[in-house]
Amino acid sequence: MNILVFLHVLGAAAIVGGWFAFFKKPTVLPIQLWGAIAQLVTGLALVGVAGATHTDLNYVKITVKLVIAIVVLVAAILGYRKAKAGQVVPTGLAHAVGGMALINIGVATIWQ
Repeated sequence: MNILVFLHVLGAAAIVGGWFAFFKKPTVLPIQLWGAIAQLVTGLALVGVAGATHTDLNYVKITVKLVIAIVVLVAAILGYRKAKAGQVVPTGLAHAVGGMALINIGVATIWQ
């Protein structure tokens, strides 16, 4: 379980770190895409493990985090495809990747 938490936090760091590094010239980096994939996969795994070992999970919070993670992943895929093709990544799309990931971190840490 601790390894899953470590990988989950590492995925968040990859997304938000990449966003901060290129904040003035927004784009979507490959590391952000990999971070978004890691976030979704490890998040689902963490819920699976927790669901198998605990009875009192907050499924509303989990659902909110899942929806946000899917939005981050879709935005990362779209932005990375544009960047890889040499096209300009729309500012809103690039900021959606990092900003929504940051919101998801807030939901994880502030929502009890």
